[in-house]
Amino acid sequence: MGVLLLKAIIHDVYGPPDVLQLKEVEKPVPKNREVLVRIHGASVNYGDLTARNFKHISHRTFNMPLLFWLIAKLDFGLNQPRRKILGSEFSGIIESTGKDVTRFKQGDPVFGYLAQKMGAYAEYLCVPETTVMVLKPDNIGFEEAAALPMGAIMALNLLGKARIQPGQKVLINGASGGLGSAAVQIAKYLGAEVTGVCGTPRLEFVRSLGADHVIDYTKENFTEKEITYDLIFDVLGKSSFSKSKRVLNPNGLYLRASFKMKQLFQMFWTTLFPNKGRKVLCAIAPGSLADLNAVRKLIEKGALKAIIDKRFSLEQAAEAHRYVENGHKKGQVVITFPV
Repeated sequence: MGVLLLKAIIHDVYGPPDVLQLKEVEKPVPKNREVLVRIHGASVNYGDLTARNFKHISHRTFNMPLLFWLIAKLDFGLNQPRRKILGSEFSGIIESTGKDVTRFKQGDPVFGYLAQKMGAYAEYLCVPETTVMVLKPDNIGFEEAAALPMGAIMALNLLGKARIQPGQKVLINGASGGLGSAAVQIAKYLGAEVTGVCGTPRLEFVRSLGADHVIDYTKENFTEKEITYDLIFDVLGKSSFSKSKRVLNPNGLYLRASFKMKQLFQMFWTTLFPNKGRKVLCAIAPGSLADLNAVRKLIEKGALKAIIDKRFSLEQAAEAHRYVENGHKKGQVVITFPV
């Protein structure tokens, strides 16, 4: 019996979207505790863009401290990519399982998050059964399921640390990305009055997620307005605590998902010496099976949705990356596969 091949998007070098090439690779066979997933959808997110061009991202432009950048450099490869197949969010159907697998069976519809391991830009994906992957909720399709895991996992985890109470005022700065759009919906589910900050093309998208108010950052600076908030969640680190504390209520929280050493020092300092009770919190959420199960329950309740802006075929992966990188997207962008 000859070697079976599958189509995948490979990048052998770091660089712009054109480094993504459609090639054939050997189809994997699951080991005893592995499953083979036939991919139906994969997202194009910020992490994919970063991994594709990581050689050209300096520690200054990287949105985390130097140590994180060094670890990522070693993990992804210094001069050439170690992970040649991108794609961290996926959905699909279990095609086959290893003999010792107990969590899944052939035919199960699933969705999951691979984090930095990646590999979803391919027709098939072979992963351990312990991967952050669960059964797909029945009330969403494969495309929507592929666009939700990363942002929803992170938003649920980080907002959990903020301990949002019903009636509190929450501002999400960067409300239109994967993390931000999930944060808007989860904060609404928790009973908050939510303001989303984004650019002009994505105002309607953020409104459609349930935001009570939207601010166009190209026209207004939320730190200069008279409205105050109990929580300011800055997704990509585009604001500062020094300016944001003006519109942060006493005992309010300034939450960062992207941060440098300066913000870590501010967190340490405000923990010891709160500014009228105001504190800085820097946090990360690597993602776990428990997190994804919690996300699944929110989806089943109708509290979380993905709004697909544009779909691309596997052959159009470079075009998909270019579309997202140029700032055109107004919702989630997915790579789709024939069902």
